[in-house]
Amino acid sequence: MDSRNRSQVTEFILLGFPHLQGVQIYLFVLLLLIYLTTVLGNLLIFLVVHLDFQLHTPMYHFISILSLLELGYTAVTIPKMLSNLLCEKKTISFSGCFLQIYFFHSLGATECYLLTAMAYDRYLAICQPLHYPTRMTPGLCAKIAVGCWLGGLAGPVAEVFLVSHLPFCGPNHIQHIFCDFPPVLSLACTNTAINVLVDFVINSCKILATFLLILSSYVQIICTVLRIPSAAGKRKAFSTCASHLTVVLIFYGSIIFMYVRLKKSYSLDYDRALAVVYSVLTPFLNPFIYSLRNKEIKEAVRRQLKRSGILERRQRGQVGCGAAVTLGTVSHHR
Repeated sequence: MDSRNRSQVTEFILLGFPHLQGVQIYLFVLLLLIYLTTVLGNLLIFLVVHLDFQLHTPMYHFISILSLLELGYTAVTIPKMLSNLLCEKKTISFSGCFLQIYFFHSLGATECYLLTAMAYDRYLAICQPLHYPTRMTPGLCAKIAVGCWLGGLAGPVAEVFLVSHLPFCGPNHIQHIFCDFPPVLSLACTNTAINVLVDFVINSCKILATFLLILSSYVQIICTVLRIPSAAGKRKAFSTCASHLTVVLIFYGSIIFMYVRLKKSYSLDYDRALAVVYSVLTPFLNPFIYSLRNKEIKEAVRRQLKRSGILERRQRGQVGCGAAVTLGTVSHHR
C-alpha cells in the first residue's frame, strides 16, 4: 500500500476523564497547582545541589539529575493536559502524538536506569564503604549519568517507529489522558499482535530488569545493615536509603501494572488512574520525599538563603518587629 494512503487520521482526540466534564475547571486549578509545585520543587533541589559545595557527592549528583529529569518528564504531558481541560476540542496532531509518546517513554526509561544507578550507589556506600571513594568517582558518576540518558533516549525508538507506520483509518478518539502505546494501538486498522508483543518484551526487559537489580541491591543492603551492632547505626544506614526506596516503590508499582502485560488494556478508568500516579503524582512527591526527609538538603537551602541575604533580611525584620514590640511595652508601662 502507498504510504500516503496508509493513514487517513491527521489528528487524535484525547478524551481524558469523560465522566468528569462538569468539574474540569476545578481539575485545571488542581493540576496547575500540582504542576507549579512540581516545577518549583524539582528546580529548587537541582539548583541547591549544584550551588552548595557540601552536596557535591555522588548521591546528590544523582538526585539533581533525577530532579532535572522530572522537569522534562512532566513538561511532556501536563501542559497538554491543562490545555485540554479548558478546550472544547481536545486534539493533538498525528506527529505531536508520537513525539509525546517518544519523549514520555524515553524519559521514563532514563528514570528507570537512574534509579538503578542510585541503588548501586547506596549499595557501594553501605556494603563496601572502604572502597566507595575510589570506585564511585566523579568521572564514573558522569559516565553513569550519560549512559542513563543515552539508554533512555534510544529505548523507545523501535516501538515508536513500528506504531507510527501502522494504518489509522478512524476512529481517532484516544481513551486516555495523553498519547501512549496501548490506547493508540487500539485505534490501528490492522492486527497489532506483533506490536503488542514487541511492546511487552521491551518493557518487560527494561522495567523488570532494572527493578530486579534495585531489589538485589537492597537485599544486600538490608543484610549488611542488620549486621550493624548499634541501633543508631542501623537507623542512620536505613535513613540514607528510605527516600530512594520510597520513590522506587511508587514509580515501579504503577508502571509494572501498566506496561508489563500482554493485554492491550484493562479497565479504561484503571489505566487512567495509574497514568495519573506515574505521570503526575510521582514527580510531584519526589521533591517532598527528598527534601522534607533530608536534613542535609534543608540545611543547604538555609545556607543558600543566607548567602543570598534573604534569610538575613527576614531575621533582621523579625528582630526589628520584636524590638518595636518591646519598646511599645516599655512605653506603655511608663
